[in-house]
Amino acid sequence: MVELTVIQREILSALINLFREKGRAIKGEEISERIDRNPGTVRNQMQSLKALGLVEGVPGPKGGYKATSSAYQALNLSPMDKEAEVPIYRNGERVLNTNVADIDLNTVRHPDMCRASIKILGDIRNFDVGDTIQIGPTPVNKLMVRGDVVGRDDISGIVLLSITEMISLPKKPVKDYINHRLITIPTTATIKEALVTLARNDIHGVPVEEGGKIVGIITYTDIGRAISADKGSSKVTEFMTPKVVAIESDKPMYEAVSLMNRNKIGRLLVTEEGRPKGMITRMDVISKLTSY
Repeated sequence: MVELTVIQREILSALINLFREKGRAIKGEEISERIDRNPGTVRNQMQSLKALGLVEGVPGPKGGYKATSSAYQALNLSPMDKEAEVPIYRNGERVLNTNVADIDLNTVRHPDMCRASIKILGDIRNFDVGDTIQIGPTPVNKLMVRGDVVGRDDISGIVLLSITEMISLPKKPVKDYINHRLITIPTTATIKEALVTLARNDIHGVPVEEGGKIVGIITYTDIGRAISADKGSSKVTEFMTPKVVAIESDKPMYEAVSLMNRNKIGRLLVTEEGRPKGMITRMDVISKLTSY
């Protein structure tokens, strides 16, 4: 493993990050501006880095420098032809041209503190102590991490985060979380009958069925509106929500959560090949995540 000086690590990190942002060879002046170093110092160090096989020069008017695969290894980075974007938000605003290379949970055994070292691909100076940041969701496990910046290592490109919230949505399909006994009520049912059905089955919403098709959904909120209007004997069709948002049972759970968020609802109808199979709610997700 090549032992790099502090300034060499700083230059290599800047070169890799600038290349990610611009997709072309990077000039020495761009690197010196990014790391706030004298251009002559950068040029001198580039000669050493080229001799170490960590940097290659690109000739011509559009030339500059590119990092070799050995440079990535020297910085403990894995070069990727196609990398997934892991969004980063700073104080509620997405930080552009920035990605996450690594999340290291380095205090998992501490009884009172949970911190992580976040390896940043991009301009580390975008983050200051005290900033609130959110990372993710990551592409595979849909991990999201939120917390406050408590430190920053400009040389290694690492942000030290005090974690306040961390969640990973399950990859398992929706069908693993539903109650396969689908409870429905007919369009001829009254509000009072719907209330009895909800209470008897300890549920907060029930699909309304007509001729084997789901035509709406009635919830405790809908029933509350009806009761307050003294219409407990009215048909459920008068107060139900006619739009029923559905998801196929083989879809992953994170898609169900995303669908709920987009539609601002707390439950989905689950179908198999278009046929109603069950219901999935936010509480089902929460209960599964906290059942261990």
